[in-house]
Amino acid sequence: MAENNQEQDAPKAERAAAADEARVEESTESGQNLAQELSTGVDAQAGNAQGSEVARRTSRAEKIGVVASDKMEKTVVVRVDRLIKHPRYRRYVRRTSKFMAHNDLEATTGDKVRIVETRPLSARKRWRVVEIVQKAEK
Repeated sequence: MAENNQEQDAPKAERAAAADEARVEESTESGQNLAQELSTGVDAQAGNAQGSEVARRTSRAEKIGVVASDKMEKTVVVRVDRLIKHPRYRRYVRRTSKFMAHNDLEATTGDKVRIVETRPLSARKRWRVVEIVQKAEK
């Protein structure tokens, strides 16, 4: 019985090998080698990608807050308020978080800004000011 299974599997393997050879012949006839066909979208250097591969980067966290302090050079402290429901009393409570953000746009105290998460820029600075949503009234 085992001999019969081996005999039946042999033609399947031959057909698969023939199909692979036909694909290789087609690719070499069209002037492309098999390595180029298998590695479409990959640059010559390892790890570099082209086209749709780059679009797979995850979106970065964004927050909107008010500049609380601009006393440092190129850095602002952004206050982000959020409302959470109190677990027992079912009332909304305001919670505030402060983030240090890199400031290339010259945002000043009172401006409403959009910040985005980025690589660590210093010991406590991991955010960057992307847009000034609303300037402070003077």
